[in-house]
Amino acid sequence: MSGAWQPLPTGEFTGIDWSAPGAIDGEDPYLAWAEADHFAGYHLGRGKKPPKWLPIVIELSAHADVPALVAASSTAWLQIPRVYLNVPGLRFCSARVKRRFFDHWRHNAHLRGLIQRFELGLPVGHHTHPLVDPCTPGSPPDPGQGLLTGKVLGLIDGGLAFANEQFLDTLGRTRVKHFWRQDDTVNGNWPGSQPRHRVPLDPTRAGPTPHDMGYGHELSGAAIDAAMAAHTHHGQLDEAALYQYLQLWDLSRPVNHGTHVMSLAGGKGTLLHPMNDEASRCDLVAVQLDWSNVLDTSGGAMNVSVLDGLMYILARCAPSAQVVVNISWGTLAGPHDGTSVLEAAMDQLIALLGGRLQVAVPAGNAYQSRTHANASLAPGESVTLHWRVQPDDRTESYLELWLPEGAEGVQISVTPPGQAQPLPPMRMGHAGVWAEAGSTPRCGLIYPRSSALGSHGTCALLALAPTFSRKASVTTAPFGAWKVALTNTGSTATLFDAYIERDDVAIGQNTGARQSYLEDVFYDTSGNLGAFVDHTDNPTPIRRSGTFNSLSTGQRTVSVGGVRHAPSASGHFALYSPRKPDPDASRPQRPGVKKVPDTLQPCDDNPALWGVLGAGSLSGSVVRLAGTSSSAPLQARAMLDHL
Repeated sequence: MSGAWQPLPTGEFTGIDWSAPGAIDGEDPYLAWAEADHFAGYHLGRGKKPPKWLPIVIELSAHADVPALVAASSTAWLQIPRVYLNVPGLRFCSARVKRRFFDHWRHNAHLRGLIQRFELGLPVGHHTHPLVDPCTPGSPPDPGQGLLTGKVLGLIDGGLAFANEQFLDTLGRTRVKHFWRQDDTVNGNWPGSQPRHRVPLDPTRAGPTPHDMGYGHELSGAAIDAAMAAHTHHGQLDEAALYQYLQLWDLSRPVNHGTHVMSLAGGKGTLLHPMNDEASRCDLVAVQLDWSNVLDTSGGAMNVSVLDGLMYILARCAPSAQVVVNISWGTLAGPHDGTSVLEAAMDQLIALLGGRLQVAVPAGNAYQSRTHANASLAPGESVTLHWRVQPDDRTESYLELWLPEGAEGVQISVTPPGQAQPLPPMRMGHAGVWAEAGSTPRCGLIYPRSSALGSHGTCALLALAPTFSRKASVTTAPFGAWKVALTNTGSTATLFDAYIERDDVAIGQNTGARQSYLEDVFYDTSGNLGAFVDHTDNPTPIRRSGTFNSLSTGQRTVSVGGVRHAPSASGHFALYSPRKPDPDASRPQRPGVKKVPDTLQPCDDNPALWGVLGAGSLSGSVVRLAGTSSSAPLQARAMLDHL
């Protein structure tokens, strides 16, 4: 291949000429990349038709709200779930949009004035279909039915086994009063899953589509109880047959992340450590995330799915209810200063609801994963990152380079593996793809002056195609060490943060993902928390400090770090968790970046074993799960008990 960048092509879906001056500024770089590689990262592939609808999440301007956006648009090209009408003054929503939305957004000054920014979600499957019964001008808020009062625990996760004895009341009825599964087809479309085609769920078994959400399937507590009764024989519930009937085949796995998390937040405990608190008796509202979230290595799917899930939980609770929600999910990249769209949305929701909503989120598990770099650049100084992208990675990989305000002089140079010379350096405000003529690009670098991903400074996105595919038609990127050099050509010092997006495999899944990481000769890989890493006189740019879940840096949510419950040679903190206080507090950092958890909870309860004990999928089973995903639900439990 020739060593040159090519201009970003005009978007097939949005119609945006991404190569025009200023076109990428203020936009979502993932949207520009998705259009450049024909949505290949979303398994649409070159040669297939573009999606009919795109899911996005929107932040409105300070003077706008959701009804104003609905009044200024048409359901023919913008559809918003009705649930977003329930909270007056809310400036955030998810939406499905057609190409005409982008035409109106570019040419309609009123509409453009209402929208501050938007991000791409996950354009696969039902996310590319229209919503059922979306908002229309003048639509009233939905009063709802079966609204819960008192203390309510909400869970947003995957694989939620609601018939497990951990979640039953003293009469054997489910405490899960509302259950929303966001998927609406049998089997996912990730690599290795069979069958390859999608089969719609049977709504008579999976439940109807909640009209205020517009997609997925909902089961009431009464419907769950009726199904449980039908599958109870001689006083014994056949849980496996129940889940088969309800088409929840993911619950046939012995271990599910969401079931474990929900048991820690609101279960009855284990035989050795029984729980008899309010969290073990309160009503539950459960949102099972679309498993396509696992497929999306950009993290954009989480924004739509989690925000919709949070709104669903609130819509099933009365105004008098006190709600605690646990979200043990997240990604690695992002601004880490609370200005991502999802974090800002959660902050505003908590503020608007005046204290009746609390949200617990994990601080992250990547402390030792070498996915974060941070360094200061004096005028004329350059730093080179070595980004190790692994072979046999069947998903796309992403590196975000975050720069503060006033860093216009920083240029970025990329050298692919096996190339003797770097590609031409890229300056702020420019973008390009590295590809053979007429083919899907192997990589892209989008370097806007400002980014929809955060409100401060900017983010340059380096996106790579998969390194392996069994299909000859799929373009792949070379694996190995990609060299990414940042050079400060300006007259004042600046700094940067580099975050590699999460690309590992969630429990029980087969995505073909392989996590990339940074390499440096000065980085101590021993794993010792006291190793010579993050000290101000250490020349490596790779940092453990500052490695944080991108969902957990908001101002009003509660981020939870992990500690070992028993003394061990590794010390008080879990090896994978951010620490409190920050061991590297003296290092310069972009304004507002969060590096320290708000609080701490156990996530390893044994000197020799990682993890804490929680429920497996079937009643009576107990499994270990390590990570701050286990710390957050313990904090959510404490928050609910102490309301």
